[in-house]
Amino acid sequence: MGSIAKTSVACVVAGGGPAGMVLGLLLARSGVTVAVLEKYPDFLRDFRGDTVHASTLNLLDGLGLGDRFAALPQQREQRLTMQFDDGAVIEDFSRLPGRHQHIALVPQWDFLNLLAAAAAESPHFHLAQNAEVNGLIRESGRVRGVTYTDKDTGRTGEVAAPLVVAADGRHSTVRDLLGLRPRASATPHDCLYVRIPRLPGDPDGTFLRFSSSGGLIMINRGDYWQAALLIAKDTAQAARADEGAWTRRTIARLAPYTGERLAAIGAADIAVLQIHIDRLARWWVPGALLIGDAAHAMSPIAGVGVNLAVQDAVAAARILVPALRRGQVSGKDLARVQRRRQWPTVLTQAAQRLAQERFVAASITDDGIGDGIGDGIGDGTGDGIGAAPLRLPQPLRTLRRWPGFPHLLGRAVGLGVRPERLTGALEPLRHG
Repeated sequence: MGSIAKTSVACVVAGGGPAGMVLGLLLARSGVTVAVLEKYPDFLRDFRGDTVHASTLNLLDGLGLGDRFAALPQQREQRLTMQFDDGAVIEDFSRLPGRHQHIALVPQWDFLNLLAAAAAESPHFHLAQNAEVNGLIRESGRVRGVTYTDKDTGRTGEVAAPLVVAADGRHSTVRDLLGLRPRASATPHDCLYVRIPRLPGDPDGTFLRFSSSGGLIMINRGDYWQAALLIAKDTAQAARADEGAWTRRTIARLAPYTGERLAAIGAADIAVLQIHIDRLARWWVPGALLIGDAAHAMSPIAGVGVNLAVQDAVAAARILVPALRRGQVSGKDLARVQRRRQWPTVLTQAAQRLAQERFVAASITDDGIGDGIGDGIGDGTGDGIGAAPLRLPQPLRTLRRWPGFPHLLGRAVGLGVRPERLTGALEPLRHG
């Protein structure tokens, strides 16, 4: 696709994340000419959502990409442990239906590169990287395409299309250009990400620690841990002060075996994720559709964000391919996509809010942030000692006595609400 030429396609997708790339792949394989505009030159951005659930793994199998995905560097988890001060709850994926009884933790850039390579095998797919959408083409009350800047050359271009799909994330440019504003839910926490070397003798697998003295998620990346430390909203700057002394102290308290390894971590090594849960009341306007985080930002709880976005893309492709082949996408078509995906989103966000209220909020600590006390690793300073233990919420204390509960919880997380399939207009892709 030329960087300044006026180009016309059947669909233009803003954003090359999981939703945008899966949609582009599905449309191209269905014979629909699609252009995906990604504002960055590559996919190499750390601390992105990279939990790929069984629902997405099953989809990749259906597209003939299962073996390619299996060859990517990844960690597979058949069980996840949520450890509270007085006990644990297990998410067990070992009885999931289908080929995959696990979730996969894979760097998002590898996943996106795989999707881009598979999509590029179709002559109907076009990917422009370093192409930042900056405007909409409108005609007779409809969106008819986008304008963009080629960040390599600084020159501008435009892509005309009967349909524009915004898959450009929680800070969606297209959403802003459309004047749409999502309704946000209160979130009590943000998150700090830190890489910590992983050594022999460390615990196996990924686990979540919820305590009265802090909340910590330790994600097994093979040779390192990706530690996600929960913090009170808007305290990130203070938590990274004094070269991250408070962050080191808190992680060491919750995962004592990491203590000596934390000394080399400074403020520059601590990434901040601001947690949002929000949702648009309406995901479309004539000529434009929003999916994934552009329509509904998710909390990192249960790692559902990537998978929900992928399910949006599958539903959108299945519903819209016939209309795109005709070259006419109606508001009724776009409304069908929202109706299909809205209630799974609502239920998933409700579950995330419940988890926040029942145990995430209780484990958030800002104790000692900005107190100016050195590292304090192992010295008990500002460590929340004396706080009441964080117990399992009552429903979990009762449900975990049922032997089937870990498998039910694993199914709810691993497959999600209403997993999409390659049916209808997408059925031929199973054989393509």
